[in-house]
Amino acid sequence: MKIVFLDRKTIGEDVSYEKFYDLGEVVIYDYSTPEQIPERIKDADIIVLNKMPINEKTVGQAKNLKLVCVTATGTNNLDKEYLKKAKIEWRNVAGYSTEAVTQHTFALLFYLLEHLNYYDKYVKEEKYVNDEMFTHFEKHFHELSGKTWGIIGLGNIGKRVAEVASCFGAKVIYYSTSGKNHDNKYEETDFEGLLKNSDIISIHAPLDENTQGLIDKEALKKMKKSAILINVGRGPIVVEADLADALEEGEIAAAGLDVLSEEPMREKNPLRRIKDSDKLFITPHIAWAGKETRQRLMDIIAMQISEFI
Repeated sequence: MKIVFLDRKTIGEDVSYEKFYDLGEVVIYDYSTPEQIPERIKDADIIVLNKMPINEKTVGQAKNLKLVCVTATGTNNLDKEYLKKAKIEWRNVAGYSTEAVTQHTFALLFYLLEHLNYYDKYVKEEKYVNDEMFTHFEKHFHELSGKTWGIIGLGNIGKRVAEVASCFGAKVIYYSTSGKNHDNKYEETDFEGLLKNSDIISIHAPLDENTQGLIDKEALKKMKKSAILINVGRGPIVVEADLADALEEGEIAAAGLDVLSEEPMREKNPLRRIKDSDKLFITPHIAWAGKETRQRLMDIIAMQISEFI
């Protein structure tokens, strides 16, 4: 079996790929363009990729291709109808990043909740040196305990976030975008109820017809002015132009994002105009990327290939 990695840089060079070498010939490309794919996989039996588009144009000439492995949960980049017609199987990976994404959800929250950007600058700019008092709390913040945490999407990650938020003393409520995920440990509410009652809202839902543009101008207006919005789901769930307006106009207090509508960020993104890090904190889609998480992902892919063979 010839196994071709098309975009290894999306996983990293610091994880082990040894298990794949036990399964066959391995060819690794750090990154590929759609135009390079046909030549690179022309004699591949199995391809491993993250975001590369897989369709008749890119893989139609790969006569040996039997399996496509996506190093992610989302499979929007696969033309599944073509793969079915061509009798090419595909695999994705779910549940591998629950701990990492949960951890990053709280990292985003606490950075904004406790105004850590402001306090770090306060000390680094030496304003604390020889200050009048031992403490300085110009930027007021609140305990998470007693606050209402609203979760959009109660899948594996949403449930884990709910569990940890409860440990901090938060009241957890949730809205199931699919209507399929329920948990009697927490209070289920409708979308409007979640918007109106939540102090923190975190998004853990997939992108589909139920969630595209879900957080728009009208939704943001229904949120508390003191609310913090966290999105570690999918970028297009939030209408970015509406969020930028809401932050500038004080409709909500702050937003922490790990996902954007287009990645990497484009020059036209309206959120670029928000320079206040106490209002907006964006990380470049790293919530899933803990080293242990990426190694777990590779181990699962190797197991999938082994089982397929």
